[in-house]
Amino acid sequence: MPELPEMETYKTLLNQKVGGKTLTGVSINREKSINVSPADFVNIVQNERIEVIERRAKHLLFHLKNGHVLLVHLMLGGRMFYGTEQEKPDRTVQIQLSFGNQHLYFIGLRLGYLHLFSEAEVKQELTDLGPEPLDANFTLDSFLDLVKNRRGKIKTTLVNQEFLSGIGNCYSDEIAWHAQLLPKRKMNELNDNEKVQLYQSIRFILQQAIQYGGYMDQPFFKGDTKTGTYDNKKYVYGRAGEACKRCGTSIVKEEISSRKTFYCKGCQT
Repeated sequence: MPELPEMETYKTLLNQKVGGKTLTGVSINREKSINVSPADFVNIVQNERIEVIERRAKHLLFHLKNGHVLLVHLMLGGRMFYGTEQEKPDRTVQIQLSFGNQHLYFIGLRLGYLHLFSEAEVKQELTDLGPEPLDANFTLDSFLDLVKNRRGKIKTTLVNQEFLSGIGNCYSDEIAWHAQLLPKRKMNELNDNEKVQLYQSIRFILQQAIQYGGYMDQPFFKGDTKTGTYDNKKYVYGRAGEACKRCGTSIVKEEISSRKTFYCKGCQT
């Protein structure tokens, strides 16, 4: 599932490709992927200009000139591709937004969606999300205050979207590895130094993953060589049985609170 770095990568590329452009066509092939009737969706969205694309947690917000907002959550298996009809992947397209002969394809939206809201409605929709971990205002003091009364495991705490926004299975494991903490450790058992390290690791891993375009190695457009290059940089996620890049011990895979989790028994404590 796309997490903060993947959606941040999409945001940057989308602003480059479609920011400021006018939607010339809309095709809805799966009504369950939207939250209004196809007729209303097309009527409100078609011929509108996209002012800017923003990210909030694992969501993208397409702000339209008419004041409406398209809220995207790709969920498990969802992706986007931008290009011509000839360039698009051989996959079923649930929604297509057209910009002349270039199109934005929404693919694999089995669980994901593209919902249409007013500015007020979208704000209400996202109200339960926790702080953005890379926000300038998310300081060490803010983090220490946030974890003060937390008692859950590191893994389950990091993926809790009401605690912090945008971290999922992949980056929770990468963060725990970088902080040299076992993901099953309880938050209330961490000493002050470990809490500081966890905060620093959150910032480091997410920034590094953004730098390398996230871990989902599916190009956003023909010739895209950046998206997904973090997949080859991963420290533990998806590397069960391989050698730890820090100490050489084999990476372990197990379930923590029904979530697949990867870590190193050699250097995470």
